[in-house]
Amino acid sequence: MSANQIMFLLFAVAIVTFSILTVTSRKILRAAVYLLFVLVSTSGLYFMLNYQFLAGVQLTLYAGGIVVLIIFSILLTSHINQKFELTGWRKSLLSAIASAAGAILAITSILDFRFGATREAAMEVNMHSIGRNLLSLDYNGYILPFEVISILLIAAMVAAIVIAKKGGPVKQESQNLNQQ
Repeated sequence: MSANQIMFLLFAVAIVTFSILTVTSRKILRAAVYLLFVLVSTSGLYFMLNYQFLAGVQLTLYAGGIVVLIIFSILLTSHINQKFELTGWRKSLLSAIASAAGAILAITSILDFRFGATREAAMEVNMHSIGRNLLSLDYNGYILPFEVISILLIAAMVAAIVIAKKGGPVKQESQNLNQQ
C-alpha cells in the first residue's frame, strides 16, 4: 500500500467514525466537536486531491465558521452538558433503513458512472482568474454560492441557538418564582 492509500483510508475511517458519532452523540457540545473532526478530515481529502483552494475554503468556512458559531452558541446559552432525548426503536429503525437506502443509491450511482479521461487542456489557474470568478455572475462565477453560504451561516447560528436554548433558564426562573 502506498502512503496516499494509507492517508485516504485514515481520512475515510475518520470521516465515517466521526459522522456516526456526530449523529448518535447525546451531548450537544460533543456532537459539534465530532462535526469539526469530520469537516477537517474532509479538507484533508481535498488536500490529497490537490484542491488546495477548496480545502482552504472547507477549513475556514465550514470548520472555522459554522462549527465555531455552533460551539459559541452552545457556550453562550450555558447548555454545555445538555443531553438529547433517547430516540425510540421505531425512529432508529427508520433512520437505519433510510441511511442504508441512501448508501445503496450513492454506491450504485458511483459504480454505474463511467469515469473517463478528458481531452481538454487543463485550465490555467492564477490569482487574477480566481478573484474574477469569485466576484462574477457568469458561468464560472461564485458570487451566488457565497451568498447562499452566508445564508447558511445565519441559519446555522439560529439553529444552534434554538437547539441550545431548549429547556433552558426560562424553566429554571419560572420554577424559582413558583417556589417563592
